Parts: sequence; C-alpha cells; structure tokens
Amino acid sequence: MTTTQAPPRVSGDSNGGGGNRGRLPGTGAGEKAIGLLNGGFLLFWGLITTLPLLWAILSAFKTNGEFRVDPLGMPTGVQWDNFSRAWSAANIGQYFLNSVIVVTMSLTLTMLFGAMGAYVLARYDFPGNRFIYYLFVGGLVLPVFLALVPMFFVVRNLGSLPVVGQFLGLNSYLSLALVYVAFSMPFTVFFLTAFFRTLPTSIAEAGIMDGCSHFTLFWKVMLPMARPGMISLALFNFLGHWNQYVLPLVIMQDSDKKVLAQGLGTLAASTGFRADWTALFAGLVIALLPVLIVYIIFQKQVQAGLTAGVLK
Repeated sequence: MTTTQAPPRVSGDSNGGGGNRGRLPGTGAGEKAIGLLNGGFLLFWGLITTLPLLWAILSAFKTNGEFRVDPLGMPTGVQWDNFSRAWSAANIGQYFLNSVIVVTMSLTLTMLFGAMGAYVLARYDFPGNRFIYYLFVGGLVLPVFLALVPMFFVVRNLGSLPVVGQFLGLNSYLSLALVYVAFSMPFTVFFLTAFFRTLPTSIAEAGIMDGCSHFTLFWKVMLPMARPGMISLALFNFLGHWNQYVLPLVIMQDSDKKVLAQGLGTLAASTGFRADWTALFAGLVIALLPVLIVYIIFQKQVQAGLTAGVLK
C-alpha cells in the first residue's frame, strides 16, 4: 500500500491567512508609485541630455540668418556648406587628424600597460602587491589642475634628452599620448584588477598544468576572457582622451598640433566676432560623430562588460 504526501501548504496563498505574504514583489501601490517616479526621473534625465544634442545637430544644418531669427526652429534645408567651412576654413580637419593620432597611441598604450599591471596585481601575490595597488587607487584623487605646472616642465625637459628628445617635448604627439596614459592608468588598473579577480582560477590552473608559461597564459587565456571588460574600459578611456581639453592646452602650443577640443575652443572664440554660429555647430557635430559611432558599435559589449563582474 502506497501513500502520497500532500504538497506543503504555501503560506499566504488565497485559501489561507497570511495577508499580503503571497503578493508578488512590485505589484503593490507603493512599488508602482516608486516605479513611476523612477521612470519619470529617467525620462526627464534623458530629455535634458538628448535635447541639447538634437538642437546642436539641427543648428548645424541652418543658415546663420535662420539661426539668428529662430534658434530653436527647424532648418528649411540642409546646409552642407557649414561642414565644409568648419572642416577647411576653421582647420577642424587638421585638428581631427591630430586627435586621431594622439588618441590611437594613448588608448593602445593605456590598455596594454593597464591590462598587464592589473593582471599581475589581481592574480599574483608578492611583497608590496597591496601597496602598489593602493598607489594606483590614490592616483584617482589627484586633481589634474594640481599637476599642470610640474607636468609642463617635465614634458619640456624631455625634449632636451639625447636621441629620444626629438620625439618628445612640447608640441609632440607622443608626449601628449604619454600624459594621457599617465592620467588614465589609475582608473584602468583599478577597474581591470577587479575584473581579473572575477575570472575563474580553475582555468588558469588548467593552463599551467597544460604547460602554458605565465606570458602565454596571460595573452592567450586570461586576456581573451577579459574582453568584455577591456572593451568597456577602452570606450571610457576613448571618451576621456577624445574630449580632453586641459592637458593638450598646456602641451600643444603650436597651432598645427592642436587637438580637436582645442580647435573647437578656438573656433568658439572666433565665432563671436564673425557670427558664424552654424559653422561652430557643424564642428561640434564632427567632434561628436566618432563618439556616437564607437558607442553604437560596441554598446552590447559595454553592457556585457559592466555586468560581467556582478553576474560572476
């Protein structure tokens, strides 16, 4: 004779007591009110972030007359001449090329050195490990403006070094790229150290057992596994390097070596006298395009990198 055991009674169901214990989370009046409040705040934040961007893009296609008469109105046509004036007459094309050169070098060096340093700090125990890590973390609180004067003299003196001095010094792409690397390394090491710690140790041990050297283990096993975090951090560093204004203002004093942020500042200053506002907005759109394109391409990888540490 077999007996069947009745399923346990769930507390708070519709047939028994328990009040609201069986209610699903997020279905009460309070939770709905909080959800509406959060949604309204996010909508408001999205509007105040997006509307100035849309206004700048629309203004780039207006004539100067249309902009003066109705700055908030829609353009009657597409004025591609604004972009040609900004690119050639305002020298935005040269500034754009200078920014591409500097950011390419700085981003490559930052991700390379940052990944190697973070991997060692995250996966190896040695005397002074925590001290070095906290030195990098301490660099996060260093104000940029506090370092401008000593940075200027250091970079200027690098130009007088034998052999390598011709590639360094003021008005040097490499010098500006190295300065970007120096200011980006603290956050890069801090972020990647936490990410490398989330990677499974068993895979690293299996690689060592299979005969991988520490160098091979890093390049062929651990670094590919850290790809989501690397892409996320590369995008953040790209935004910071591309929009940097203060550091190149100190180092790049030659008009032909200025980067895009400096060029836009110069264009904004001269626009007030020439009243060529639409060319200024066209230059802003040119500066925004690389950022938008990069984010659209890598948005899924960025989201995966930001949530990888939580999911693990």
